Amino acid sequence: MSSDDMAISVSGLSKRYEIYEAPRDRLKQFILPTLQRVAGYAPKQYFDEFWALQNISFEVEKGETVGIIGCNGSGKSTLLQMICGTLNPTHGSIQTNGRIAALLELGSGFNPEFSGRENVYMNCTVLGLSRDEIDQRFDSIAEFADIGVFLEQPVKTYSSGMSVRLAFAVAINVDPNILIIDEALAVGDELFQRKCFSRIEAIRASGSTILFVSHSATQIIELCDRAILLDGGEKLASGLPKKIVGSYQKLLHASGEKRQAIRNHISQEVDLCLTQSVSESREHSFIDKDAPERLETFDPNLKPSSTIEFESHGAHISAPVILTLDGERVNNLVRGNTYRYAYTVNFSNRAINVRFAMLIKTVIGVELGGAESARAPRSSLADVDPGSSYRVEFRFFCALNPGVYFMNAGVIGSVDNSATYLHRVVDIALFRVLPETKNLTTGIVDFGCQPEIRRQ
Repeated sequence: MSSDDMAISVSGLSKRYEIYEAPRDRLKQFILPTLQRVAGYAPKQYFDEFWALQNISFEVEKGETVGIIGCNGSGKSTLLQMICGTLNPTHGSIQTNGRIAALLELGSGFNPEFSGRENVYMNCTVLGLSRDEIDQRFDSIAEFADIGVFLEQPVKTYSSGMSVRLAFAVAINVDPNILIIDEALAVGDELFQRKCFSRIEAIRASGSTILFVSHSATQIIELCDRAILLDGGEKLASGLPKKIVGSYQKLLHASGEKRQAIRNHISQEVDLCLTQSVSESREHSFIDKDAPERLETFDPNLKPSSTIEFESHGAHISAPVILTLDGERVNNLVRGNTYRYAYTVNFSNRAINVRFAMLIKTVIGVELGGAESARAPRSSLADVDPGSSYRVEFRFFCALNPGVYFMNAGVIGSVDNSATYLHRVVDIALFRVLPETKNLTTGIVDFGCQPEIRRQ
């Protein structure tokens, strides 16, 4: 990648923290190693090392949106802080190209004694805007934050929500070349969240680069061109969001004894994440729009290659099928018909408070909807014996427009008095909704919209 196309370049980045057992050890570290060297002895270390990040390298192109995902403590926030310049790396280098606006700890840069207006001008100045540029943007910032007369009041009188709204308004209205976000897309009420997403989408459409951390699989899949998986301060994988999110979820739900094996498997797939997902998307997304309308059929070659099976806790899902109401197996479906999605669950261990689930997703992994067999323990299967088998079936109405869609399956039960997946399989099946020559609907879901046009 040429330097003109690069927005962020991270090479060999590592961050070490020094952990001292007692304050006196810090003083010892400051004085004694120097004296030991002078005396001809090997210097002694009076602290324990903690590496928050180790040898992280990646590049982000201009205009690209990249998500960073990982379990708590994986080094995500540390990485963003170093890219923003608020932390210095122990080893490695970072290069950025363009104005950076960061949404890290929202509102943490505000002076509580200053008014909202004064903090807006102070923060925008730090981001490199001139007084005239801030004047031009101030009305947009105030309108976006929508905190009314509090804009002229000291920030110390704000609620946490108002501080977050104002900080977000400042960061996204300075026309950044690079927008960096750390778990800040769930601020405020639903209307404000939608406004934030809309503004981020506009920033993305303008060609700005976005790098953000989120635990939300949906956000990573919907917003990102690429995703990076961190774990234990190391970069495990990078590729298309759907594949990386699947690997993250598999790692998240892994038991202690199997976690390292799953981690090794994910890291070995790092070079395959992008190519496999791209080929699968191209293969399954193809629809012949000129093909005649057909009744539902079964295509044995229409099989997912992105299936991810999570660790079993005494249950196992198998034999997924999609059936017509008459019991015929199909995977080419007709919009407007009702179908049955079924799978088998075999229990090797006793289970309590058991319920079953299904989910329909798009090719890129956006969750469209699904269902559970019960919402509360009192309406679930109270006790399931080892060796028992259940056939699970969900009826669903196909309100989807032509395209390819994936199915998940899951069985949930109580383990140590906590509800958890006894088994879960992502992309266990897929189906295609057939094209229709007279279909006037747009988007993914058919809402039954009926056009009516009258001349006035």
